[in-house]
Amino acid sequence: MEFPRKIILVGPMGAGKSTIGRHLGRALGYVFHDSDREIESRTGANIPWIFDVEGEPGFRKRETNMIAELLENEDIVLATGGGAVTVPETRAELGKGFVVYLRTPLSLQYERTRLDRNRPLLQHEDPYGVLERLFRERDPLYTEVADLVVSGDRKGPRALVRHIIDQIRRQVSSGETAERGSKEG
Repeated sequence: MEFPRKIILVGPMGAGKSTIGRHLGRALGYVFHDSDREIESRTGANIPWIFDVEGEPGFRKRETNMIAELLENEDIVLATGGGAVTVPETRAELGKGFVVYLRTPLSLQYERTRLDRNRPLLQHEDPYGVLERLFRERDPLYTEVADLVVSGDRKGPRALVRHIIDQIRRQVSSGETAERGSKEG
């Protein structure tokens, strides 16, 4: 079994998917894509505006289509939006690559996102409560689609990227084919 040619990062907002994805892409010589940034670039509108105009269902449809299109390529690292896993069609698309779930503590998610006005779901009087609710709803979905689950709270992106690459290599070299969501590294 060869090293995966499509690596997909899933996890909650503030997990570091974009940062880790850029570093991972660089380390592997793969092209990095962020599905949210691709949507913004192609529509000329930011995510909050799309949410305001089309609602979450409209945004999720765009997201599913964008992820499907990006996954037509090989030698890529793809960072997905935190809610991408909530759509069954998107979860099916994620099966086209090797999925890494960056499981991140709520306190760290909150610290990383609390001042970010570009996160429509957190524009609420209790953003920490929103993060808690989203974690309860989405953690089982992230775990379901994951080939590898790693703690997103390791110190420094380079260390986390090395860990992810080592864990993927370990799975590939051992020929492990366990069900998605059963791998913690």
